[in-house]
Order: sequence, then C-alpha cells, then structure tokens
Amino acid sequence: MDEINQTENKDKTFENEYCLGVPALKANPKTLIGSYVIIPKSHVESPFDLTVDEWLATKDMMCSIKQYIDSKYNPDGYNIGWNVGNIAGQEVEYAHMHIIPRFRDEPYAGKGIRHWFKKDENIRSSFVENE
Repeated sequence: MDEINQTENKDKTFENEYCLGVPALKANPKTLIGSYVIIPKSHVESPFDLTVDEWLATKDMMCSIKQYIDSKYNPDGYNIGWNVGNIAGQEVEYAHMHIIPRFRDEPYAGKGIRHWFKKDENIRSSFVENE
C-alpha cells in the first residue's frame, strides 16, 4: 500500500488499487481529530454496490489507517460507519466510510452510533400515529 505524506504536520493520505483514505475534510479538528474517510475509486453510490475486491481493499485500508491513527493519536475507541442515502445523512453522491477515533475524555464518550437513534425524540411520526 502506498502512503503519501501530505506535509509533516498533516495526516497521511492512503491509496491502493481500489480506494483512497483521506483525512476527513469537514471534520472539526477539536472534536473529530484524526478522523478519516475511505472512498472507493469506482465512486459507487452505496457500499451495497461494492465488489468483493473493493470490500477487501477497503478492509485492508481500514486496518492500515487504524494502525496509523493508533500510533499518532492513541484513541480509546472508534466509530466506523457508512451513511447511505439522504435520509441517513449521506451528503455526497458516492459511497465513503467514516473512521472516527474516540477518546475517553470526550463529553459523549461511551455513546455509540445508535445512541441518538434510541431516544424517544426519534420515534417516527407514522409509528406514533398508528398507536
């Protein structure tokens, strides 16, 4: 796997035959330090459209990025995820995997990706109306 060092003070960009791994551009450096995005080169719309080779390359890159983040930032955990479709928060028209290091001293430490979905405020209006 090729690793391209952008500058001495910035995080690396990763690349293999099927995908790129780049620091998250819109990440707030105070809250999402060390966050990455893996983008398939085929620019498919969803991870459901990835080939087996693309999945394997994504997994390989995810592990390389984790090793890099571990050595540079020493996080206490990770959130990893894909937003698929507008309703799920996908802001661009191509698939991309988020790798977000998490730290013990964060105010939301211990809150996983489902935390907000499980709140009563997130009950679908159509579900409430049918009761």
